[in-house]
Amino acid sequence: MDVVKTVDEIRSAVASARTRKRVVGLVPTMGALHEGHSRLVECCRADCGFVVVSIFVNPTQFGPLEDFGRYPRTLAEDLARCEAAGADLIFAPEVATMYPRGREGATFVEVPGLSSVLEGSSRPGHFRGVATVVLKLFAISQPDAAYFGAKDYQQLAVIRRLVADLDWPVEVRAVATVRAEDGLALSSRNRYLSPAQRRAAPVLHRALERAQGVVEGGERDANRVRQILVATIESEGLAELDYAEVVDAESLGPVAVLTPGRRSVGLVAVRFGVTRLIDNAVFTVGQDEGCVSRS
Repeated sequence: MDVVKTVDEIRSAVASARTRKRVVGLVPTMGALHEGHSRLVECCRADCGFVVVSIFVNPTQFGPLEDFGRYPRTLAEDLARCEAAGADLIFAPEVATMYPRGREGATFVEVPGLSSVLEGSSRPGHFRGVATVVLKLFAISQPDAAYFGAKDYQQLAVIRRLVADLDWPVEVRAVATVRAEDGLALSSRNRYLSPAQRRAAPVLHRALERAQGVVEGGERDANRVRQILVATIESEGLAELDYAEVVDAESLGPVAVLTPGRRSVGLVAVRFGVTRLIDNAVFTVGQDEGCVSRS
């Protein structure tokens, strides 16, 4: 496994792989890798002949009061995890490589609509930074396929819209959320939780499971499903609810009724002290009975 830091180096390595007729896969990350990231790399390895993992803590997707400065940097451990999962190449650029004119002088790309709701409302500018860095990584590495975790549902929707609208030649593939035994979605930010907060954090998954249960039981009123999400999360004293919504799975717009053939998604964001966690569950109502996709 090789580690490169410059655009010329990664382009040279990818070009060499293509001369060997390798399918190129990309796993974009911000480091602080965990088992969920390993699963992304393993899925990429299963599909692709040349696996690239980017490790870059992107400053443009953090707000001024967010945790960019304290976001964990664990490069040595990340490299070991990537190698064990089957990566061929690590791209670990400096900020100046990705933003040579600095943040103020950078060119940005935005995905309207999807970027302004939910996470976009709570974190203004976040998805502009995400869309920009992902497009730059696509342009730099020219992958055939790129792999993202399903936990970041809105991010995935933004990236898919970006690719569709700009006709970018890459297949965006989602990998199911990896969870701890108690249901908590794995996240690099979980390490910030105190022991008490960590015990409380599975309330996100518990709320989504309860919502799934009522949908499976025949509930079709989206607001009632939302009320279950809110009530469950607010029953946990250490949890501070940011939002809990049930929206259309494609547009992320509001829905009133869960209808057959139309996918909806429950999305939650919760703070435990200064640590903010997100999770989701997709609801699909069949023609005759309710069923739930747990992707």
